Amino acid sequence: MYQPGHFEETRTEVLHTLVRRHPLATLVTLTAQGLEANHIPLLLRTQGVTRPTLVGHVARANPLWRETDLAMPVLAIFQGPQHYISPGWYASKAEHGKVVPTWNYAVVHAKGLLQVHDDAAWIRAQMVELTGQQEAGMARPWAVDDAPRDYTDRMVSAVVGIEIPIDSLAGKWKVSQNQPAANQATVQQGLQGLGSEAGAAMAGLVDALGVSAKKG
Repeated sequence: MYQPGHFEETRTEVLHTLVRRHPLATLVTLTAQGLEANHIPLLLRTQGVTRPTLVGHVARANPLWRETDLAMPVLAIFQGPQHYISPGWYASKAEHGKVVPTWNYAVVHAKGLLQVHDDAAWIRAQMVELTGQQEAGMARPWAVDDAPRDYTDRMVSAVVGIEIPIDSLAGKWKVSQNQPAANQATVQQGLQGLGSEAGAAMAGLVDALGVSAKKG
């Protein structure tokens, strides 16, 4: 990933937070046929492991677990908030007009070797953990054990577990750091004025950038 220094995010807690909030990863693997990409929810484990680890499961019919070259690292890409940035939002447009559109985004790239778990107990534990994370904010959280055991046993048997101990973690927060403070402020206003969740999420990241800069 192209990584200019002013867009690089290295704070582990910030990277982990994005992964947990946006667990649907694009998992890029190498096979004998070339590169493959699958979209898989991955749970980040930091407790009870020697290093942060991603765990998940894929359909047994998915060739990923059979055809991936296990000797080569895989790449899991987690996409956070993203948004088109209009040059019309820049305060400097009125000053000199030398502005162009861009795209703001926050992403995390995790690399490591893929491990396969064709073990019912391991898979069930992963399902329980991932479901617990995603249901935590529900008024009446659903749990795996809410479904009949014979039914969930069949579901478990239809998938294969995967695990990726993380060897490297990289974050890129492209959220208007290369713009003067006045432009950052008007970008926030423009995003908030859209009245959309995506706009509000990106405005929050731009605002957090300004707060962090003031503290620094």
